[in-house]
Amino acid sequence: MVLFLVTTDHRMIRLKRFNIAEAKARLPELVQRAARGEEIIIARNGEPQARLVALPPKRERVPGRGTGQWKVAGDFNAPLPGDMIALFEGRKR
Repeated sequence: MVLFLVTTDHRMIRLKRFNIAEAKARLPELVQRAARGEEIIIARNGEPQARLVALPPKRERVPGRGTGQWKVAGDFNAPLPGDMIALFEGRKR
């Protein structure tokens, strides 16, 4: 069975549905297809149960990218109140 998904930017993506036994037998192939951008639907008894999709591309960390976007509170390094420390240590207040 072939299904189509229309994305929010109006692109049409072809989805292919596989039952669990077929997906298990063809998992390496299905993972490869998903990595290339195809969405794979895995069904049990004809009902969709899971979707196999590619992971988003890994973004490189860039030091300083968030500069100026965050503000550290003035009391950031102040000691915690005793009742809060008790909660962290599992003691009653």
